[in-house]
Amino acid sequence: MVWGRGFKAVRDACGNDIGILTDVALDPYTSHGQDGLLDEAGYVVNDDTVAVLVDQAVNQAAAGADIIAPSDMMDGRVKTLHPKVHGGLLAVRDDAGHAASMKEHGIGAIDLLVVNLYPFVETVAKGAGYDDCVENIDIGGPAMIRGAAKNHAYVAVVVDAADYGAVLDELKTRNGTSLALRTKLAQKAYARTAAYDAAISNWMADAIGEAAPDYRAFGGSLKQTLRYGENPHQIASFYVTGENRPGVSNAEQLQGKELSYNNINDTDAAFELVAEFDATESAAVAIIKHANPCGVAVGASLREAYELALRCDPVSAFGGIVALNRMLDAEAAERIVEIFTEVIVAPDASPEAIEIVAAKKNLRLLVTGGLPDPAMPGLTVRSVAGGLLVQSRDNGRLGLDDLRVVTRRAPSERELADLLFAWRVAKHVKSNAIIYAKDGATAGIGAGQMSRIDSARIAAHKSEDAAKAAGLDKPLAQGSVVASDAFFPFADGLLAAAAAGATAVIQPGGSMRDQDVIAAADENDLAMVFTGMRHFRH
Repeated sequence: MVWGRGFKAVRDACGNDIGILTDVALDPYTSHGQDGLLDEAGYVVNDDTVAVLVDQAVNQAAAGADIIAPSDMMDGRVKTLHPKVHGGLLAVRDDAGHAASMKEHGIGAIDLLVVNLYPFVETVAKGAGYDDCVENIDIGGPAMIRGAAKNHAYVAVVVDAADYGAVLDELKTRNGTSLALRTKLAQKAYARTAAYDAAISNWMADAIGEAAPDYRAFGGSLKQTLRYGENPHQIASFYVTGENRPGVSNAEQLQGKELSYNNINDTDAAFELVAEFDATESAAVAIIKHANPCGVAVGASLREAYELALRCDPVSAFGGIVALNRMLDAEAAERIVEIFTEVIVAPDASPEAIEIVAAKKNLRLLVTGGLPDPAMPGLTVRSVAGGLLVQSRDNGRLGLDDLRVVTRRAPSERELADLLFAWRVAKHVKSNAIIYAKDGATAGIGAGQMSRIDSARIAAHKSEDAAKAAGLDKPLAQGSVVASDAFFPFADGLLAAAAAGATAVIQPGGSMRDQDVIAAADENDLAMVFTGMRHFRH
């Protein structure tokens, strides 16, 4: 919280006494930004928060500072934890006993509470130390908010600057607030403190290494009410958690139509995939459709990478999401806009590229300011009937030293490079996943099949179609390597890959029939490495 001289009681300009407490701070969960501070003399010094209340509906009064504990007591930790504050919030106005207690103890009724909480989420996002994060856990704010919300029959509680207008309108027209508005504000207040406490409890669980706490809570603030969900008959909204991870949640949309539910889901999948490739080493492009890649490639330039990614499946790329690991430049933008694309997402975009994309007014262009770290820990959450499945983010990554050669023939240097490339892509393909890759580009992708051999056959079929579209005389998978997100339970899937033209294989290993699969690889002169790590994705 940012304080002037504590809370201020204010009176309604129209003459009806309204007790108001204001406690204003900066917090990324609210929509106001830097506003609403009181100076040391107790005057409003910004136009956007309490100043609005004062200027448009209420006059500031001198009362208020005497109802709280001294600001220097315990470093100000108990300023608002006082019966005159909570009594004023919780008193039932038409209860004779409550009225008598208020009179006896000199407690004034508080009809409107305006509180913004300590910036805990922002403090964590800045990478502050443990003690600093703890100091930014608000105590008095949530206590007052909950008390006021419980007593919403009499008290209006405001925790979001977006509600100032509605409150001001009623103060001016009704000399008070309606029960309907107070009830709506109370619901938001409880959700606000729940999200705040969820952020604290999850941070603390991570800080002490508690992977499975007895209670889990997740919360967020509404970023966008969506037109519909995955399908038009489904209702959907987009909430953000405040996590400081570059991506669709905190991207800036430079142009284009409003993002849809499927746009958001696919854009997240695309950007997380392309971030697997270090932008300082090579340009990378991923094209996504229905949360699965239809083409991924690295290259000397973004345009080269895009051309190679598009070649893998030019049919599926129509209406897809394009993610880049570098600033979108004009050369790449010119090529990307040649076909219908829903979203382009990149760390940044040059002025020339922005101008090129602007010619396609519906094309959404998002810039994120950076790439997410694929090795960073985190949580993913999925709902099931009556519960939540919570797991750590799949941040598994491998290098050459992590691979174990299990066949007579070891992979060549070129094959090793492609194996690691294909393995990074496989992590982001729905299981069962089979990926053919050659020279830093996908050559065929089989995703989401119940049988691994079917994924291998689909990927091979895709490589044949792509070769025909490119005017080539042999499938893209000829001379490629193949990645499997999980072990081959039988040799048939590996033999299908060999028939498609693969020369080397990367897979986790661990099947009861590993020796049969290894023997089949040796018989077909395939080099194969085991990773010891699986990348199921559902």
